[in-house]
Amino acid sequence: MNPKLSDRVNNMATSATLAMAAKARELRAEGRDIIGLSLGEPDFTVPEFVKDAAIQAVKDDYHAYTPVDGYVDLKQAIITKFKRDNQLEYTLPQIVVSTGAKQSIANLAQVLINEGDEVLLPAPYWVSYSDIGKVAGGKGVPIATGIENDFKVTPEALEAAITPKSKILIYSSPCNPSGSVYSKAELRALADVLVKYPDIIVVSDEIYEHINFTGEHASMAQFPDMYDRTVTVNGVSKAYAMTGWRIGYIGAPEYIARACNKMQGQVTSGANCIAQRATIAALENPPSKIQYMVDAFRNRRKLVLDLLSEIPGIKTNEPEGAFYVFPDISFYFGKTIQGVHIENASDFALLLLDKANVATVTGEAFGSPNCIRISYAASEEDITEAMKRIKTVLS
Repeated sequence: MNPKLSDRVNNMATSATLAMAAKARELRAEGRDIIGLSLGEPDFTVPEFVKDAAIQAVKDDYHAYTPVDGYVDLKQAIITKFKRDNQLEYTLPQIVVSTGAKQSIANLAQVLINEGDEVLLPAPYWVSYSDIGKVAGGKGVPIATGIENDFKVTPEALEAAITPKSKILIYSSPCNPSGSVYSKAELRALADVLVKYPDIIVVSDEIYEHINFTGEHASMAQFPDMYDRTVTVNGVSKAYAMTGWRIGYIGAPEYIARACNKMQGQVTSGANCIAQRATIAALENPPSKIQYMVDAFRNRRKLVLDLLSEIPGIKTNEPEGAFYVFPDISFYFGKTIQGVHIENASDFALLLLDKANVATVTGEAFGSPNCIRISYAASEEDITEAMKRIKTVLS
C-alpha cells in the first residue's frame, strides 16, 4: 500500500485472471513454454461479416464522438436482439452502450450503491463483481454454493443472505467461472424470494448467453414481477470473439439507464465508433451464424472433462455453458508435490504454473476456495498437452 494513493485503490484487489495472464506472458518472455488456460477469451477470429462492417464504417468516415449511450441504430439493433433472443421488450431510453460489459456493471454499481450497501454474490462469482461493488462503497456478501449442486444458489441460501442493507444481487448465467446455467424454473424460484424484498435490484450478467449447451437461455427480466427490478447486461466479447472491441450494453428500467448515461458521460463518454458499427452487424445476424464456435466449445468441454477424469483427486461436474470447468481440487490440500506444500487453491494454481507450465486461476478469486478455473477457450492440442502436463505433475 502506498500512502500517496487513495484508500480506494489501495484496498482494491488486482484482477486474478489478468494477473495470471500477465505472469504467463512474463514467463513466456523468459523462454518458458506456458500454455494459457487462464483467460476467458475465445481463440477464434472475429466473424467476417463483423469485420466487413467495421471496414465499411472506416470507409464511411465514422470518426467523431459517439452519443454517450450509443448510436440510435445500434440501440435499435439491441432492442431487436433482446426481443428475438430473450423475449424482452425495451425502448431506446432503456438501452445504454458502454465500453465493454465490465463498464456496464461498473456504471450500475456507481449509480445504485451507497456506502455500506450490501451486494449479494452467489459464489463462485466473476472475479470483478466484488471489487466493482467495493469501489462504489458496497460490501460483498458471498453466498456459498458447491460442486454437488452445480454451483447454483438455492432460494433458501439466497433468503438467508438478505438483510435490510441488501441492495443488489448480481449473478451470471451461463456463469463465469463455473459454466453453470440457471433454468427458467430455477430463476423463478429465486424470483419468488426476491419479490418479498422489492428494494433489491437484480443485475443479470448474460455475456455468455449464446455459449449454452442446454438449448435454452432464461433471463430474470422475463418475469413480469421482476422486469422493473432487473438490469440485463450483455455484450459481444464472448459470443462473437470481439473481446478487444469493447462493446457491452444494458437493458434496464429507464431511471437506471438514465443514471448510467449520466455517469458514463462524466467518465468515458460514448464507446468506440467503429466497434459500434461492427456490433450492429453482429447483433442483426442470427445466432446460428456463430454456432460453429459453440459446437467447438462443446467438443472441447468433453475433451477437458475426459482428461481431467483420468487425474486422481480432481472432482468435476459438467458445466452447461460458457467455456470453463471449475474442478474441486481440495483433495490436494495439505499435500507436498515436487517440494511444494499445497495449503489452498492459490498454491495449487501456482504449482501448475511453475511445475507444469500451465496457467489457470485460483478459485479463491471467485469466492470458491476449493476450486480452480480452467478455460477451454484454447485449441484441442493445447488442452490435451496441458492436461497431460498436469497429470504428470500431480502423479
